[in-house]
Amino acid sequence: MVRIVSKQPRKQRKARFNAPNHTRGRFLSASLSPELRGKYNSRRTRVVKGDTVKVLRGDYAGEEGVVDSVDMKTCRLIVHGVMVTKADGTEVPRPIDPSNVQVTKLNLKDKLREERLGGGE
Repeated sequence: MVRIVSKQPRKQRKARFNAPNHTRGRFLSASLSPELRGKYNSRRTRVVKGDTVKVLRGDYAGEEGVVDSVDMKTCRLIVHGVMVTKADGTEVPRPIDPSNVQVTKLNLKDKLREERLGGGE
């Protein structure tokens, strides 16, 4: 994780905006559902494309969908089914902050990720 030493908000923002990619991935972590917490003995994990998440905060609270994409630059998730209507009537995806979602089902196609999470036991 990016070690932010300063208490000044401007320096905290600067540290997040200028963070390198290998540390930026840590900003993309979300809490696990209680069932997954018990299974993997972990509270949080990084969200990847293909995970199923439940939105906990905001206008779309309660919505559940699959993560279509993860934007590393802005640290936002695009969740399938979470759309906003523009003035001309077209619908566009609404980016959501990872801190406002809870992972309900993991995408375990990546064997390394499954290994890292551990099988519980």
